[in-house]
Amino acid sequence: MAKTFKKPDCMTDQKTHYCPGCTHGIIHRLVAETIDELGIRGRTVGIAPVGCAVLAYNYIDCDFQEAAHGRAPAMATGIKRVRPDLMVFTYQGDGDLASIGMGEIIHAANRGEKFTTIFVNNAIYGMTGGQMAPTTMPNQRTTTTPFGRKSDEVGMPIRVAELLGTLVTPGYITRQTVISPKYIQKAKRAIKQAFIYQMEKRCYSLVEVLSTCPTNWGMTPQDALQWVQDVLMPYYPLGDVKVPDSEKVTEAAAGTAN
Repeated sequence: MAKTFKKPDCMTDQKTHYCPGCTHGIIHRLVAETIDELGIRGRTVGIAPVGCAVLAYNYIDCDFQEAAHGRAPAMATGIKRVRPDLMVFTYQGDGDLASIGMGEIIHAANRGEKFTTIFVNNAIYGMTGGQMAPTTMPNQRTTTTPFGRKSDEVGMPIRVAELLGTLVTPGYITRQTVISPKYIQKAKRAIKQAFIYQMEKRCYSLVEVLSTCPTNWGMTPQDALQWVQDVLMPYYPLGDVKVPDSEKVTEAAAGTAN
């Protein structure tokens, strides 16, 4: 019987450390599949963050560096400028990228650095105990907001994709999710397109992926998937926010939103 699906060659056999229901593993697979399909494994360098994906190098089998908290874009910039022939990507969570690393990511995008960022948004600090993140939703309970996020005190959640989309510098900025097969396919296309833009030396790319955190959300994996659909997606709409030719396409405009 012929195989119709197999583990990407660029993924290791390492047992996962992620919690049950976490979608980091799916996103890892999409990155690994992209590297395999583009035939770039031998010249790809990933930058691991501080956060749940700190051990990304245990799963994606290419060269990796480890950055200090929030500094992955700075490290990626240095590697890419010294070795422009390499394919460089950062893999960052919302605490790493949108909090301590906010200045890093904005200026890297504004400079038009030719690397790719995979930005995993699960609306909370995962590894460090479930604290409020810049992306935490209004009234969402976390260990530092036990009565819910109060927007009148700490502001509204930051929409990173839209924020970067305001920059004049050309770039590819998109938001996707991996909560069901149809969304996984779209996320895969977006990740692959981001890497292709880098191969073509066209622009900086960021693929934001709405993810789950059942453990810190206090939910079952199934309920967490539904929460992404019901709560995160209305506030963080899916689709392309910015493409190199400045066309803007959203899921709603394309008529594909649920």
